Amino acid sequence: MAASVPGPSNPKALVFDLIGTCCDWYSSVLLALQAAPPIPALPADSLPHLASDWRVGFFKEIDTRRQAGQPLEDIDVTHRRVLNWLLLERGVTPSQWNDSVRNQLVMAWHRQKGWPDVADALERLKQKHFVVVLANGSTRLQLDIIKSSGLSFHTLFSSQLLGKTKPDAGIYRKALESIQVSPSEAIMIAAHAYDLRAARKVGLSTVYIQRSTEDLTENMTTVRKDVDFFIDGTKGTKECGLAELANILGA
Repeated sequence: MAASVPGPSNPKALVFDLIGTCCDWYSSVLLALQAAPPIPALPADSLPHLASDWRVGFFKEIDTRRQAGQPLEDIDVTHRRVLNWLLLERGVTPSQWNDSVRNQLVMAWHRQKGWPDVADALERLKQKHFVVVLANGSTRLQLDIIKSSGLSFHTLFSSQLLGKTKPDAGIYRKALESIQVSPSEAIMIAAHAYDLRAARKVGLSTVYIQRSTEDLTENMTTVRKDVDFFIDGTKGTKECGLAELANILGA
């Protein structure tokens, strides 16, 4: 591993993806699925797969809408539609899991905990850099996640706020313009290769934080070639992931 992150020696801004990168969505969503009324169509051992399929389905849906030029919509609406499709495929009827149950499941995305390595590392990084979120979804979702996780950033940029969806190049530019930082002065940190590939094209340096819940179909050998720096964040300790990044940046 290199001794320092390629890019600006003293970056003005560190731009973070939120869900998956900084927060563990999987535990919250799986817990909500397990708390829902038990039904034969969804045995307990099928729920982890349902949670993962929900995440994958969400990414596919927002990318399909983006490529089709469809307008942005509330992330809760997207999550609910994808959930409805997945339940229909599994033979779950509205009489088994009604609107109330499904709405509660959607709201589980608003309650997430940070990965163990994130909170302390962010506080260290904030002493030297602007630390901001740039993530798809609504501002309300971001605010709820920040409240439930206890994580702290200087500011939050959502696709709802900026009117564009990652990986559209414009969303990275608009976020940086808002804080008066050029791409060459910023680093994008994410657990999603598609996000970093797009940010790199705009001119940001990129740091990939590998997470156990993200990019499960990506070839990590390829990802290492596509980003500027690769950090293992899968150990579940306070010393991996963002803590390692903070050490490298001298925070």
